[in-house]
Amino acid sequence: MNYAAAIKTANDLTSKLPFLGSSPSRQDYDDALGLVEYLIEHDPDSPLVEMLTAKIDKYENESPEFAEFNARVASIPSGVALLRTLMDQYHLTENEIGKKSLVSRILNGQRTLTLDHMRALAKRFGVPVSAFVGN
Repeated sequence: MNYAAAIKTANDLTSKLPFLGSSPSRQDYDDALGLVEYLIEHDPDSPLVEMLTAKIDKYENESPEFAEFNARVASIPSGVALLRTLMDQYHLTENEIGKKSLVSRILNGQRTLTLDHMRALAKRFGVPVSAFVGN
């Protein structure tokens, strides 16, 4: 392996994609998001997808600008978070999941999912019941 060539290639890449460098800016982050979207649509097997998404994940987990959001997400029980995601992905309303008032209370943290709810949701969406269990 030619170490000098590898180092030069890495330096060339970070000069073209500053987000992959050691101290990316918010603009670098935004540019990286746009590039990932483009790559997923046009070249999903590109190794850049994995490199950029790993760096994006790290940036989002460590950047102070995302701290409040990350804290709110961490405080949501995983079953509720999954339910919200499924509702969003399938464009479902509370009425389509169950009684509107009950679903609303579950989403607001006033009630928890029962085992029967978890089983029904797991069956409907083709996910394991365990996906709805957790903090």
